[in-house]
Amino acid sequence: MGRRFRGESHHKVDAKGRVSIPASFRRVLEASDPSCDPGGNPELVIVYGDQRRKFLECYTMDAINEVDDKIDALPRGSVQRKMLQRMFHGQSFPTSVDETGRLVLPAKLRSKIDLEKEAFFIAAGDTFQIWKPETYEEEELAQSEKWMEELPDDFDPMEFLDGVGGA
Repeated sequence: MGRRFRGESHHKVDAKGRVSIPASFRRVLEASDPSCDPGGNPELVIVYGDQRRKFLECYTMDAINEVDDKIDALPRGSVQRKMLQRMFHGQSFPTSVDETGRLVLPAKLRSKIDLEKEAFFIAAGDTFQIWKPETYEEEELAQSEKWMEELPDDFDPMEFLDGVGGA
């Protein structure tokens, strides 16, 4: 597993769909693209499939190769393989970071998440997500409230790590 994305940030989107990628995210993209020279323009894959998602998921080359290997391991012709191929192969957009550290998001992708003047980036391990800021606030706040209602008042999220990895 390669390096991980960490953090969150807001960035302006211009009329042509160009948006700066957080500098720390660019370093992870570079380190996770085996064909990228140091200081070069790393490639990534933006997955926009799955109609329930209200964000764009950006995969490093290492991460998308891992997903592709898992898809290839599924039985050819199976429903699971077909669904995953449609989402990760058909409903994705391979691209690269430009010389100025920006992504160009095509109108189709911006339209999918109703992205206009500002984008919200948030790390998700070996991927990162791009959201319309207002949608993120609505969706994630609602989800967080739902999670908290289901947990005891004295719950500590660090408990999730107990026993992970085995001893």
